[in-house]
Formats: sequence, structure tokens, C-alpha cells
Amino acid sequence: MPPHSLSAPIERELRRQTVELAHALKVVGLMNVQFAIQRDVIYVLEVNPRASRTVPFVGKATGVPLAKIAARCMVGKTLAQQDARAEVVPGYFSVKEAVFPFVKFPGVDTILGPEMKSTGEVMGVGKSFGEAFVKSQLAASAKLPEIGTAFISVRDGDKLAVVQVARELLKLGFRLLATRGTAGVLAAHGIAVSVVNKVVEGRPHIVDMIKNGEVSLVVNTVEEKRSAISDSRSIRTSAVQRRVTYYTTVAGARAACEGMRHMKSLVPYPLQELHAGLRPRGPIAKWLEKWSH
Repeated sequence: MPPHSLSAPIERELRRQTVELAHALKVVGLMNVQFAIQRDVIYVLEVNPRASRTVPFVGKATGVPLAKIAARCMVGKTLAQQDARAEVVPGYFSVKEAVFPFVKFPGVDTILGPEMKSTGEVMGVGKSFGEAFVKSQLAASAKLPEIGTAFISVRDGDKLAVVQVARELLKLGFRLLATRGTAGVLAAHGIAVSVVNKVVEGRPHIVDMIKNGEVSLVVNTVEEKRSAISDSRSIRTSAVQRRVTYYTTVAGARAACEGMRHMKSLVPYPLQELHAGLRPRGPIAKWLEKWSH
């Protein structure tokens, strides 16, 4: 927060739809909306007239006590009476990261799906998205390496997208390893990469290298097929056992690359000082002004 990858028109439309939903459903208090965006088309997955775990994150990121404001609205106080009619858009970035207990459960597959597997959440704050992201990773006990060997193996649909990630890793000083299919695409784009066997291709293979401490970062995406998930499971479980940081989406790997640029220049920011510099502003202000009475 604020959004890192959404265009301004998409942000405006999300605000508009959220306000329309709130008034159509006659919600007073807090409302949680889950959106999905595909090719600039917005879909509403669900709307819940309740708080969510995002509320304390947004409150801490902006300095706005959302739960308190909402509770007062529910007992009859208006937004105008609480001087809470305008949106607060921070001039810094806040990133929320989920904490997963996989290290406490040996052998559990770490690939994520619709089930709730996180046991908590942490927040990183920075003047840039990269700085905030890397702080969120460190707070969630994901130790991002500063140098070493990065292993890349991605599904066919991600092979072109991961080329930029590979280039960024090289710039950061990493040596690259990849399975044959991924390595072929990277090499075709002029990227220096070494080939390593999949587990099914025989030893020495990538899991051996992870267990031997020869890999410091893993980027592994898989097809949504049971066989593909099963074939790569040993990579993910071995990474957890050896405390090797791994990413199972290209977007996550791209964010990690952006964050690792800030590893040597991280500084703490007192939230009180950050909040003191905030001023309410933003496109939603006019809608709130209209409806706050």
C-alpha cells in the first residue's frame, strides 16, 4: 500500500465499484471486498460486511484508526463528525507478508492454494516498494541472500517472464542454475546459465545441490497439474529444510530482486514520524464528502 502494480484507471474503477457496493448493500461500518483483475477486467469475488486482517495493516500503514472509526459509525456518528471523510495515501510503501509455519512441519508441501495456511502477518515499510518488500521478507523469517547461486525452474507459461528475473539476478551477482527447458530459454536470450538435472533425470540433481548447501535462492513455478506438483515437491521441501528462500511465482521473484537491491541500505522508520507527515487526499474524497452525512 499504496498499490505497486495497478494502473491509475484500474485504481479509480476499484474505488468507484467499492463505494457503489457499500451503498447498494447499505453497509455501515467495515466491508471487505475481494477483487480479481484479468487483462484490465475487474471481477468481484466476494463482499463481506465485516472486518478482515487487512484492517490492522491499513490502519498501521496510514495512521488511520479504521476499526474505531467504523465502530463509531455503527452507533450513529458520521464520518464528518469524526473528520474522516478523505482518503489517506501514504508517501511511502507498506507491504504485508504472510507467515507460514512450514519449517515446523517437515515434509509438508509449501505450494499455496485456496486454503488458509498462514499463522500470522508482518509488515515492512520503506521509501520504495523494494525496500518495504525486503523488510517484509526479513520480518517473516525469509532470509534473502546477497550473493550465491540461484536455481530457476518454471512452467512453460512463465519462461519468457522469468528472463527479466534472471537478468536481475545476474546484475545482483548471482550465478544461475536451471533445468534444461528453462535453461534453454535463458541461453537463447544471451543469459549465462548452467544446467542441472531434475530429480527424475538422475543424480547429481537439484535436490542434492540444495541439501549440500550449494543453492541460496530458488525460483520454481509449476503447472496446475497433480503430476507436475508432485514432481517438484522435493525441491520445495528440501528448500524449507535447508532454510533456502524460495519463490513459487514470477511476481514474487521479481519483487525479491527489487528488494535485494536494498539489502545493504535498510534503515528503520518510526511510524509516528511517517504518520505525522500524512495528509488526507485522493480520488475517493469526493465520494466520501457526498455520502458522509
